[in-house]
Amino acid sequence: MARAGIITFKGSPMTLLGNEVAVGSAAPEFTLHFFEGGLKTLTKADLAGKPTLLSIVPSLDTGVCQIQTKRFNQELGALGDSVNSVTVSRDLPFAQNRFCGAEDVKQMKVGSDYQSGKFGEDFGVMIDELKLHARSVFVLDSQGKVVYTEIVPEVTNEPNYDAALAALKGAS
Repeated sequence: MARAGIITFKGSPMTLLGNEVAVGSAAPEFTLHFFEGGLKTLTKADLAGKPTLLSIVPSLDTGVCQIQTKRFNQELGALGDSVNSVTVSRDLPFAQNRFCGAEDVKQMKVGSDYQSGKFGEDFGVMIDELKLHARSVFVLDSQGKVVYTEIVPEVTNEPNYDAALAALKGAS
């Protein structure tokens, strides 16, 4: 399903593909790819048992996406192993890995949706015109139920860090 007018990119209206993922629903199943000594996969099942922050960005090669990833990485340091946190983009896993190494991002995992874009469509954040993800944040409880969502209305703006972190801290 296409949803027009939910977001803009530099003021231009964009269309999101997929259905809206609502608070209270089970998060869609997903498989992402990352690089750690070789290509590996990360699934929803891998994150079960702990609250999870999914920080979704268009590309780690852009300033706002870098700010978002570094800010969540910094804020999540205090929570240690009690939560999962993943930055999701369509960047290649190698580029994600390079960014994390260069920017000392250690608290957050990265997951790439480069192969099919299925994650973006299943979470309702694939921008049809750009084939990139809309800037968004989802928080899942330890059972994989969605407890917080934010799709940032203007892609070039940052998310509400405080609200996302409060939802993560309140999730169990």
